[in-house]
This record gives sequence, structure tokens and C-alpha cells, in this order.
Amino acid sequence: MTLRANYFELASGAVQILMNQESYLREQFSASETVTPLVWELVKLRVSQINQCAFCLDMHSQEALGQGESQARIIIIGLSAWRDMPMYSETERTALEWAEHLTAGKAVDDTVYQKVVAVLGEQALVDLTLAVNAINSWNRIVKVFKPEVGSYKPASVG
Repeated sequence: MTLRANYFELASGAVQILMNQESYLREQFSASETVTPLVWELVKLRVSQINQCAFCLDMHSQEALGQGESQARIIIIGLSAWRDMPMYSETERTALEWAEHLTAGKAVDDTVYQKVVAVLGEQALVDLTLAVNAINSWNRIVKVFKPEVGSYKPASVG
């Protein structure tokens, strides 16, 4: 395998901005009554499925399982077919639909916007929009620089 540029070293200031954004989102979702850290992981997984980002799928699967998510909800049959699976809450369905909508680059008309606000609230909508942007950004970076799939180890594993 050909090694690619180490984006963490070559653009450390830019990567730090992305990491600071992750810290902000972690704090916001930890305090949220709607979009929780676990919903955030589901969104990251779904966007990474759409973008076919193997490294991020591996990473966020580990993170979700570490937070108590079940394998049934994150394996391909569950998350990729979330619309037809009864195991997702209204909040999760709304967050996943929003993530797919934004990832596809679709226009956000007033009806779509109000539907999401009604379920999540304005603060969660803003934070979730930033989170969808963040994971799309990470997916694109990782797909270019190709860190080794399986090399991610959650902090608790050491």
C-alpha cells in the first residue's frame, strides 16, 4: 500500500479546527435531550455509509458499540434500511433523514425545515447540521489520505 500524506501533520492547524468542532458537538450533544451522543454516532455512521468511508464506518461502529448501541441497529441491515426498521425513535429517524438530506445536497424548503425543528428544536437542528457537515468533511479527508482501516482504537481501549 502506498503511503499518503499525513494530513494531521501537514495541516495541523486546520485539523485542530475540526477537532475543536468535534469537542463543541460532543459537549452540545451530551447536554441535549433530543440529539444525544448515541444519535450523533448513528448519524456519523449513516453519512459514512452513504459516502462509503470504510475507516469512519469502522471508527464510529466501535464508538457506538462502546456507548451501548446494539449490533442489530448498526449493522448494514439495520442502519442502511432505517426507514423500514421499527427500532428507531422519531428523533433518530428525523436526525437520519436530515443527515441524508444534507449529504445529498438537497434544498431545504420551509416544510422540511419546520418538520425537523418540530422534532429536534432549533438548537439541536443547528448542532446536527454542523455535525453532518463535520462527518462529511472527515469522510472526504479520510477517503483521500486513506488511514488504515482497523487502526482506530477507542480511547478507553488504549
